Amino acid sequence: MAQRPTASGFGRLKEAWNTAIGHSPSRFAIGVFTLLILLFTLLFSLPIASTSGTVTPLADALFTAVSVICVTGLSTVDMSTHWSAAGNVFVYVGVQIGAVGVLTLASILGMIISRKLGLRAKLIAAGDTNPMRMHHGPVAEGQAIRLGEIGSLLLTVATSLIVIEGAVALLLFPRMLIDGVDPGTAAWQSFYYSAMAFTNTGFTPNAAGLGSFSNDYFFLGILAVGVFLGALGFPVIFALRKNLFHPRKLPLHAKLTIVTTLILVVAGAIVFTVLEFDNRKTLGGMNAGDTAFQSFFLSVMTRSGGFNAIEIGDLNGSSKLVASMLMFIGGGSASTAGGIKVTTLAVLFLAAWAEAKGNPDMEAFGRRIPQDVVRVALSVVFWGAAIVAIATIILIQMTKDPLENVLFDVVSAFGTVGLSTGLTETLDDPGKYVLAVTMLLGRVGTVTLAAAVAASTSSKLYRRPEERPIVG
Repeated sequence: MAQRPTASGFGRLKEAWNTAIGHSPSRFAIGVFTLLILLFTLLFSLPIASTSGTVTPLADALFTAVSVICVTGLSTVDMSTHWSAAGNVFVYVGVQIGAVGVLTLASILGMIISRKLGLRAKLIAAGDTNPMRMHHGPVAEGQAIRLGEIGSLLLTVATSLIVIEGAVALLLFPRMLIDGVDPGTAAWQSFYYSAMAFTNTGFTPNAAGLGSFSNDYFFLGILAVGVFLGALGFPVIFALRKNLFHPRKLPLHAKLTIVTTLILVVAGAIVFTVLEFDNRKTLGGMNAGDTAFQSFFLSVMTRSGGFNAIEIGDLNGSSKLVASMLMFIGGGSASTAGGIKVTTLAVLFLAAWAEAKGNPDMEAFGRRIPQDVVRVALSVVFWGAAIVAIATIILIQMTKDPLENVLFDVVSAFGTVGLSTGLTETLDDPGKYVLAVTMLLGRVGTVTLAAAVAASTSSKLYRRPEERPIVG
């Protein structure tokens, strides 16, 4: 009797990988994110990555790797002085990978190599742009992106990343020359700033940060446009490219994202103006024009951008709370931004509005939204709030810092924003690990949980008797 050949070590590892995560897009995404973080931790630990030529401590290298791959922007080291030219290249490449998304990037590379996109690759990429598809099986084609359009979407992702970042860099370069930056430094810093804007990361390559350009509203305005476009999401950019001159034909997802984003930006700017107009450390000493612009800039950046022209630690406690709310909401789905996403907020608002009106259907822009979308939205909010609450409690116990500062940095980590009150830089190693886990969960956690909820439906041969508990 012939014996079955023994599998090699590599074969057993491959089989274990396929069994654990190979057949689940959400698990695959987390697995690849984890591997990328480990790889970049190793890269940031190398002596060539630091200006001193020494090994960066593990906690700082890991934290930087998570912040880069999760396009967060928080740091425990001085990003402008600690990393060498090689380290800055690692940062630049890492944020590009993290912004596009590992599943989408894998699909793009597969399409470039094979010059075609198979059904499995299309399903994986579709799951990366819409968590409802990940395990749910066949879905109605009334989606933001139809399965047949995945190839065009991937092309849009690649081209928008190149075109938008290139345009932002070309606009920033001459402005930096006017501000007195030498040509060589201005060249690489313009591309660095453009990447950090579109990917919504918020790292700055110069020691003074945006302090060097705090009164240059052209420079700040270009950064804000880059952040805004990155936070819309690739499906919205794809829809705008197709229907730019026919806005009525935009899909529901694009309409909800654009409208809700504009409302939040305007509302946030108004609230910051009201709360900070008498604060001499922030907006109190500015004229009306400066106050309006700085409020607008702060409102855009708290959505996920991470740049700051005024010191976050100088904000009033009420403003920090409002900023935390905006960071928790974040940007558009399948975007470079984090948070629970603006469409999640829009769906919950529409559900509450329909309930208040006694309308059995939830409707927007002439379309009816299914009830299972509300269930996914509720799950995303619940688990997001739970992650923030647990991390905040742990860090308060570790640091004994005020609640408003700890909550702000935790929400900034969860929403992959990158703004900080100064707490992150003072954390010890255990605190850095807690915040690193929060960043990772904020980048992939809620999407994975949404996919799990969407996939939780199963056929049953019976239904239990119905009974309504008292709610409210």
